[in-house]
Amino acid sequence: MTTDLRVLEASEWDSWFGTLERAFGGALSSAAEQREAWRSVTEYERSIGVRDGDEWVATAGAFTFGLTVPGGNVVSAAGVTMVSVAATHRRRGILTSMMRRQLDDVRSWGQPLALLTASEPAIYGRFGYGAGTRQLSAEIDTSRVSFRVPADDTGTQAVRLRFVELADALEPVESVYARLVATRPGMLERRPGWDRTMLIDPPEIREGASALQCVVARRGEGDGAETVGYALYRIKPEWDAAGPKGTVVIDQVAALDPVAYATMWRFLGEIDLTSTVSVSNLPVDDPFQFLVSDVRRANIRVRDSLYVRLVELGAALAARTYQAPVDVVFEVDDAFCPWNEGRWRLTGDEKGASCERTADAADLSLSVRELASMYLGDISPAALARAGLVRELRPGALAEASAAFVSPVAPWLPHGF
Repeated sequence: MTTDLRVLEASEWDSWFGTLERAFGGALSSAAEQREAWRSVTEYERSIGVRDGDEWVATAGAFTFGLTVPGGNVVSAAGVTMVSVAATHRRRGILTSMMRRQLDDVRSWGQPLALLTASEPAIYGRFGYGAGTRQLSAEIDTSRVSFRVPADDTGTQAVRLRFVELADALEPVESVYARLVATRPGMLERRPGWDRTMLIDPPEIREGASALQCVVARRGEGDGAETVGYALYRIKPEWDAAGPKGTVVIDQVAALDPVAYATMWRFLGEIDLTSTVSVSNLPVDDPFQFLVSDVRRANIRVRDSLYVRLVELGAALAARTYQAPVDVVFEVDDAFCPWNEGRWRLTGDEKGASCERTADAADLSLSVRELASMYLGDISPAALARAGLVRELRPGALAEASAAFVSPVAPWLPHGF
């Protein structure tokens, strides 16, 4: 077999994307509008693949994102995407060769982080990716659950809800989202073109539900009104002998203050002809859990979400801040990116940090995969140590690092890529 690993050209996108679709069992984008959206955000110079003769047999791409890290800084990151190997060409080292090329490229682009969402998490650990965020899903029985709204003692005008046509939703949705990005680790700056992909709504993707609907929350009147929240959702109707029992399927819900957020949830839970609210992606500390009258009837589940790879370890650790003062030396194992191997001294606090190579004795020993899982503050070094994945070499170092790495706000990836 003679294979050729190379960068994608724009004229080859259809056949390259077709290889990806076949690897995932069929059409990923059955609607032309959705397919064109993926084409529009493809960064060709960051997309690679392997050809066997005239046929694409493997694909991988990377998007340019800004990732919020603890402390509110936004760090340039490569969003790894569209990874596939044809069933006819597995177990030949093709995936490893693409991961090798891709991480070398990300390093040359000056991006300290790579990110991905994994269809099969077991694949990516060997390349140094660690689960850095989790997501919450829920099926709320709104026939038996109500939502409380806290008292609004801010002195601002009352929250008012208004329907907005989807064609007019881009500006209010993005204005709220942009203000939230820096408030939570794991959130992504939406680069040009990505904002519009969030509102694509062809009938082929609705799975029996209605067209996407948008409600915005505003404070004030007239030209002085400020958009402080929004919800994008669908209604999936259902009836039985007892009457209507439809489902509100939430796509996105966000707000700038607690009252607006609670008001939005109460609205979603009281929509006529429905008895369930379904949501698939919320932060694990989402406030709705404390607003429901019966959390057991919310049927909450948690799963892994964003996977993180420290491409330039020192730059990545220096880019975030730390909840408590920290001065520890890590002994890091990183066979796939050996430039990260060795000892690194991390010093920092809530104002900033530095991370440099050192010859000093190590305080903690771990792999780059565990360091990646710790990076956004969701998983503590102490938890990984209890699993035998972090070794404490200096007494007290584990507690120090655990207090420093934690994030007071759970990291969360708001949408896939």
